[in-house]
Amino acid sequence: MINTLPPPRHLLLLIWVGAIILIAIALYMQYFTDLIPCALCMTQRVFIIAIGSLAFIAWLHRPGSTGLRVYSGIGILFAIIGGAFSSRHLWLQSLPEDLAPACGPSLSYLLETVPLTQALSVLLQGDGNCAESVWSLLGLTIPGWTLLAFIGLLLINSVIFYKSLRL
Repeated sequence: MINTLPPPRHLLLLIWVGAIILIAIALYMQYFTDLIPCALCMTQRVFIIAIGSLAFIAWLHRPGSTGLRVYSGIGILFAIIGGAFSSRHLWLQSLPEDLAPACGPSLSYLLETVPLTQALSVLLQGDGNCAESVWSLLGLTIPGWTLLAFIGLLLINSVIFYKSLRL
């Protein structure tokens, strides 16, 4: 079955195009539907961009089997970390309103006024803004769909890793 899948180079291109589509959807939602991204949303975007950029670099580089293992291994790691942030976001959204953390200042305000380490802490942990569920499709909120995207990116990178063992 694994041999019927496209070659790693095509899968890398699929990851890159997928990441572009995901970020385009996020930007559309931000600028055309006025959904303001919270700190965890921004963190998840960073990991989507990192996975897509890594795949594009690998696609340009045309590495051998060892290089494919390195690129896909890093892609797997990024997908796991991004999925963890999506899971935390979903957990915050599942909390009752009285248990959700307090809303903090906007991310741009944090970056301008507090030390970077404190801003990064909020970015990585989320706050009450992250607990809000303002959009859903088929019963899944944005972090739910993003978690599915990270699972897909994890699977594609895993296929590339596995196929590189066979080269």
